[in-house]
Amino acid sequence: MIAIASDHAGFRYKEQVKRVLDELGLQYQDFGTDSEQSTDYPDWAHRASEAIVSGRCERGILICGTGIGMAIVANKHRGIRAAVCESVTAARLARLHNNANVLTVGERITGWESVADIVKTFLSTSFEGGRHERRVGKIHSLTEL
Repeated sequence: MIAIASDHAGFRYKEQVKRVLDELGLQYQDFGTDSEQSTDYPDWAHRASEAIVSGRCERGILICGTGIGMAIVANKHRGIRAAVCESVTAARLARLHNNANVLTVGERITGWESVADIVKTFLSTSFEGGRHERRVGKIHSLTEL
């Protein structure tokens, strides 16, 4: 299950991403918003992130104007590794090397054709593990360096 959410600035892309997920036969849960009426991105990012942390969803796709605000909020949740991706290469490497479990994109930054490919790449790429496993394990570690 994929958690999907947006604020008003990402609403149109969220609706288009849902169609991509339908085409791919992937299940998702939409955590809002449901219109282009002005709203606060943290509300939607927290809801989707909580669903991932709780295990109800495996990954997430969050969309706002830049992708940055959603990523900041999502990364406040222990166990979330959100990556802002503006290219297919970034999406592939976020999965391969960082085991990112949340993709964030910006509707005001990245064209739809690129976003569709970014979403497909993010969802079809597996974590490489190996030397990256140790590094990812340190993300939520509170030990001193």
